[in-house]
Amino acid sequence: MKERIHAIDIIRGLIMVIMTLDHSRDFLHYPGPSPLNMQTTTVILFFTRWITHYCAPTFVFLSGVSAFLAGQLRTKRELSLFLLKRGAWLILSDALIISFLFSLNLQYHMLVLEVLWAIGFGMIILALLISAPRAVIAVIALLIIFGHNALDYVQLPQNGIAGTLSTVFLTAAGSVMPLSSSRAVAELYAVIPWTGALLLGYVSGKLYQTGTDPGKRQRVLLVCGFSFICLFIVVRLINHYGDPAPWSVQRNTAHTLLSFLNTTKQTPSLLFFSMTLGPVIILLALVEKLNNRVTAFFEVYGNVPYFYFIGHLSLLRLMNIVLIALKGLPFKSDGNPFVWQAQGFGFPLWAVYLFWLFVVAAFYYPCKWYGNYKRTHRQWWLSYL
Repeated sequence: MKERIHAIDIIRGLIMVIMTLDHSRDFLHYPGPSPLNMQTTTVILFFTRWITHYCAPTFVFLSGVSAFLAGQLRTKRELSLFLLKRGAWLILSDALIISFLFSLNLQYHMLVLEVLWAIGFGMIILALLISAPRAVIAVIALLIIFGHNALDYVQLPQNGIAGTLSTVFLTAAGSVMPLSSSRAVAELYAVIPWTGALLLGYVSGKLYQTGTDPGKRQRVLLVCGFSFICLFIVVRLINHYGDPAPWSVQRNTAHTLLSFLNTTKQTPSLLFFSMTLGPVIILLALVEKLNNRVTAFFEVYGNVPYFYFIGHLSLLRLMNIVLIALKGLPFKSDGNPFVWQAQGFGFPLWAVYLFWLFVVAAFYYPCKWYGNYKRTHRQWWLSYL
C-alpha cells in the first residue's frame, strides 16, 4: 500500500474545496464587474473571490513538494523523465480538457492555459534543473519570487517573437495570442513566476524526507510561514515594491482593508505569494498532528487532486447546461472570451454557495473510492490521474 503524507493531503483537500467555490461562481453566478473592483464590489463578493487566491499558489507549491517526494524512490534521471512526462500530460490536459470545459467549443477556437499549464511547464523546468544542487534550485526559486517584480519597472518587448516569449514566460495576465484568424491562445498563468513557487516547494520537500524530525519540520514551517506574513505586511505598508497595484484609502475602513489585501494574482506578485503561501505553510505545520473528522474529510479530496479537478469542472459545466435549458434560455454566448456563458443566465451569490456545497458533497464518495483504489493498486497510469 502506498504511503501518503497526511498534512499535505489535508491542506490540498481544503484548498480544492475552496477552489470549487470560485469555479461555481464562474459557471453559475450572474455576470458583472470584477469582484476585485474596489468601486463596485461588496465585502462578501470580494471575499468569495479573494479566498480562492490561496488555491493556485498552494497547488503549485505542493506540486513541487510532491515532485521531491516522488524522487525518493527514483534516480535523478528517472525523476527527470517522470517530471517531463507528467508536465507534458498536465499541459495537454489544460489545452484539451480544461479549454473545452471553459469554452464549450470542440473546435478549440480558444485554448485556455491555466493552472495545470503552469504546473506542467514548471515540472518541465524542474526536470531540466534536477541534477543541480538543491541550494542552486533554492537560490533560483528565491530570485524569481523576490525579484520578478523588478520587471514592473522594465519595458519588455511587446511585438514579434520576443514579445510572445516575454508574454508566455514573464507577464501573461489574461493575454490572448492569435494563432490564426479564427483561433487564439489565452494564457492566464505566466510560466516563470509560477515556477518560482514550484521550485520553492521542491526545495521544501526535504522537510518531509524519511527520518526528518517532525518537531524540527514544524518549527521550520512555522518560522517560514510567519516570515512570509511579516514580509507581506511590512512591504505592503511601504507600498512601493512587490506588487504593481498599490493599495489606497477607500470610501470606508472595510474597503480600505480590501484594497490592502487586493494583491495581484496575474502575474503573481511577491506580495501575492507572501500573502498566500505564508498562511498555507503555517497550516501545514498545524495540521500535522491533527486527526479528526474534519481533517479526514478534506484528506479524501486531497488524495485525488487531478481526479477531483477534472470531475468537479465537468459537473459544474453539466449543471450550467442543464440549468440554462431549464430556464428556457437560448444557448447564445454572452461574449466572455474565457468562460462560455449564455446570455441572461446566472444566479445570486447565495445560490452559488449552495451549488458549491452540492458539488463538493457529490464528489465525496467517488473521491474516497478512487483514493482507496490508488493506494492499493500500482498501474502506471495511476500516477497521471
